[in-house]
Amino acid sequence: MRIVLVGPPGAGKGTQATRLAGKLSVPHISTGDLFRANISRQTELGKRAKVFMDAGHLVPDELTIEMAKDRMRQPDAENGFLLDGFPRNVSQAEALDELLKTEAIKLDAVLDLEIPEGEIIKRIAGRRICRSRSAHVFHVSYSPPRKRGVCDVCGDQLYQRDDDSEETVRKRLEVYCTQTEPIIEYYKAQGLAVTISSLGSVDEVTRRALEALMREDDDE
Repeated sequence: MRIVLVGPPGAGKGTQATRLAGKLSVPHISTGDLFRANISRQTELGKRAKVFMDAGHLVPDELTIEMAKDRMRQPDAENGFLLDGFPRNVSQAEALDELLKTEAIKLDAVLDLEIPEGEIIKRIAGRRICRSRSAHVFHVSYSPPRKRGVCDVCGDQLYQRDDDSEETVRKRLEVYCTQTEPIIEYYKAQGLAVTISSLGSVDEVTRRALEALMREDDDE
């Protein structure tokens, strides 16, 4: 299967991407991994992307698309892939359509992980990280430490990362709603988008996603 996974921050997209790719026996292709792989191998694309990343800028669409194109042409992606973090806007979605057309392949489904804004803020803003090098992760609601503000494992102090603050989370959601959410309507118009709830346990969401994807596959 060839799948695009979409979801706002806090929807558990990274976790589900890894699990679904394993269940479907297809490579998980994320933009972060694409950037890191090209930079570590010092490819021409990686060198160009690093200039933007070092300056704190987004990697331009054309570079991201070229990296994705190269990755999707690898032998392990011949029978399918799961794209995570790409496309991130309608422009990239249109470019992906053109790319797939030239390769004579098409997407099977676009899986949209849906979650209420309040739950997103609760999930991310409640996260606490240990200051030790091991950086153990806790959550004030879902997995609280036995002693408030203290790591159960090493006794070091717990803290909230700056990008986990409620204010920052709301800004990240604004970016998602403005840039990425429109691709859901774009793919709905093609009959590809399927929305599932990402509330519940990790296993429940994985099961829900697989059932939705299998229905889409049966409808082909």
